[in-house]
Amino acid sequence: MKFSQTSEPEVQKPLIIAALQDMGNVGNIVIDFINKSKGTVSFRRADSTELSYVLDKGGHIEIPKEGWDYRFSQNLIIFGGGSGQPKTNEELHELCQDVISVAKKYQVKFIYTVGGFHTSRIIRQEPKAFITTTSKVLTKQLEKLDVHLTPTKSVITGFNGLILGYAKINDIYGIGLYGEIDEPSIPQYRAAKSIIKTLEKLTYQNFGSTQELDVMATEIDKKLRSDWKVDY
Repeated sequence: MKFSQTSEPEVQKPLIIAALQDMGNVGNIVIDFINKSKGTVSFRRADSTELSYVLDKGGHIEIPKEGWDYRFSQNLIIFGGGSGQPKTNEELHELCQDVISVAKKYQVKFIYTVGGFHTSRIIRQEPKAFITTTSKVLTKQLEKLDVHLTPTKSVITGFNGLILGYAKINDIYGIGLYGEIDEPSIPQYRAAKSIIKTLEKLTYQNFGSTQELDVMATEIDKKLRSDWKVDY
């Protein structure tokens, strides 16, 4: 990975919300929405330096450029969004460690991550957002806020799970919010909306109207009714 810092964010003991693209695109939908709603400003970037594929543009190839921004607004640091995850375990761990280094530098006490929670339950208009944390004590505190805890034991892979482990190892409170989805290959805007509303409750932040997510979810519904096939 290559890391470059372009400026110093004007924050004091901020929260970090960090997530990358995952099943249902939940992680990047949430991050991109928050960046837009808060008008965040980029101050640091992480770029992948590993080459795992090339793009054939029809007669010639191009080297893909993959990277993720650190952005800030008020007392928030937002990391990730966009598309893709690190292609190697080495880069994944390096990226997690960099988020922890940024958290320590700016005296972050809480790291939030978000993603999809695959379920066999048939989901209607309001999917649940499940929460897990880095300690039993923190979980007990959150139970008082009338939230849903993850219902079963599971393995959380990728950045949106591993970052919680790094937070725990480094004595930083970590909270994961995972919106339930029943179809991982389709962008899940309602799950993202559920997470955003829960994030507002936990962080005392206002992320604004989620109407655009409702519109996007409705568009997906229309496409599915017309036998739309997802093309990845």
